[in-house]
Amino acid sequence: MKFINLLMMMIIAAALTGPASSRAAGPAEGESRSVVSVGAVDLKKYIGLWYEVAKIPNRFQNQCVRGTTATYSWREDGRIDVLNSCIKEDGQWEEAKGLAKIVAGTGNAQLEVSFVSFLGWRPFWGDYWVIGLDENYGWAIIGTPDRKYGWVLARVPELDDKTMAEIYAILELNGYDRAAFEISPK
Repeated sequence: MKFINLLMMMIIAAALTGPASSRAAGPAEGESRSVVSVGAVDLKKYIGLWYEVAKIPNRFQNQCVRGTTATYSWREDGRIDVLNSCIKEDGQWEEAKGLAKIVAGTGNAQLEVSFVSFLGWRPFWGDYWVIGLDENYGWAIIGTPDRKYGWVLARVPELDDKTMAEIYAILELNGYDRAAFEISPK
C-alpha cells in the first residue's frame, strides 16, 4: 500500500510538473522518425512472466535495484492485470499492480496501462506500445510515442549479444538512442 501511495504521488507530480529531461526524449538530432508498433500481438502468447533486461531509467522504478519482472494475466472483462515487481536495496520485494486495456484498431500492439485507481476510477493511463517482438515471443521491446520510456523484456533474465544488437537496431529505427537504455541488474 505504501508503494501504491508513493506511486500515485509520483504520477500526479509528474503530470503537474511536465516531462523530466531524458536522453531518449526524441530521435537523434536532425531526425523525425515516428515510433511504430508491431503489426499484431497474439496476447495469448504474450500473457505471462517477463524479465526486465534493459530500460530507460525512470522515477517510478528508482527503488528497484534488481530482479525486475512484469507478469500479465487475463481478466474476465477482456482487460489485462499487470503485476510489476522488483527487489529493493533492503532485499524486500516491491510490487505495483496495474491494469492494461487494448487500444482498438492496433492489432493488440498498443495498450494503455494504469497503476492509479481511486475507488475504481483510473484518471491516469500511460502508453505501452510493443515496438519489437521476437517471432517466438522470447523478447519484446516496449516504447512510448514520446520515447520518454522504454523497456526490453524477455522470457529469460538475460539475452545474448546478437539478440541485443537486433533489439538496439529496432530501437534506433524507432528513433530511440541506445545509450539511453541501461541493462537491468538481475
